[in-house]
Amino acid sequence: MTIDHGRVVVLYGGDSAERDVSLKSGEAVLAALERGGVAPIAFDPAEGGLAGLEALAPDRVFIALHGRGGEDGTLQGALELLGIPYTGSGVLASALGMDKQRTKLVWQAMGLPTPECVMLDADADWNAVVERLGLPLIVKPVHEGSTLGITIVDSAETLAAAYRDAARYDARVMAERFIRGEEYTVSLLGDEALPAIRVEVPGGFYDYEAKYLSDETLYHVPCGLSEPEERALAELCREAFEAIGCQGWGRVDVMRDDRGRFWLLEVNTVPGMTDHSLVPQAAAHAGVDFDTLVLRILATAGRND
Repeated sequence: MTIDHGRVVVLYGGDSAERDVSLKSGEAVLAALERGGVAPIAFDPAEGGLAGLEALAPDRVFIALHGRGGEDGTLQGALELLGIPYTGSGVLASALGMDKQRTKLVWQAMGLPTPECVMLDADADWNAVVERLGLPLIVKPVHEGSTLGITIVDSAETLAAAYRDAARYDARVMAERFIRGEEYTVSLLGDEALPAIRVEVPGGFYDYEAKYLSDETLYHVPCGLSEPEERALAELCREAFEAIGCQGWGRVDVMRDDRGRFWLLEVNTVPGMTDHSLVPQAAAHAGVDFDTLVLRILATAGRND
């Protein structure tokens, strides 16, 4: 039986640094909704603005915007004011999830494991940062996704250049302790943790090219963990997701060190939905095809508390 979702608008594109990825996600979502019997309306807020969206009078919105202006709580707040139900997490969780440093502060307060970080500025004592975090370390823009502006730093001498590169994307930049080991990601769909994926990159760094362009990146699902280990990982990611108030769907990225300990890196409240994306791969392994996945996400609209 087909559910009547009313007038559905898919928001994609936008003007963040992740626009290209968002366009691909949105196109995939639009095609899936059409195949599912929904007649979605495509809307790029970079072209029509909030007034253009309001004029479409949507009954619900599928958010396929990545990065600032779509994933950081600002859009969610506007939709709340307009009274339009939308997919994914609410205002507070979206804002927190986009802020890597404050996400860490919440996780630390909850006793959840996450690598130590230090905030940087142009006058930072680079040697002191290295002494505190060790080498190598990671430099990241606080409010960007898709690994934009991220650098692995191997010496104090290159730390300043890494900071300047990250600062091109964001006024707030952080350095994070490097966790050497295997990278995992766990997708959440409603109350369900989907099968974990272990990401293997031949070059060793899961950067923008490895995420969206390369055909050499390997996604292992099953991920190779024992059943108890995967259950523990799923529970940790569910706790991390709920700790910042996330709802509906999302993804948590984790590192596992050489002693078998898991370390939370970040949460994604509007993950990618491209042909290289991780949530669709995890769902497929759980027996949920892409079209069904999109419809299940759409069904979460209006449940943002």
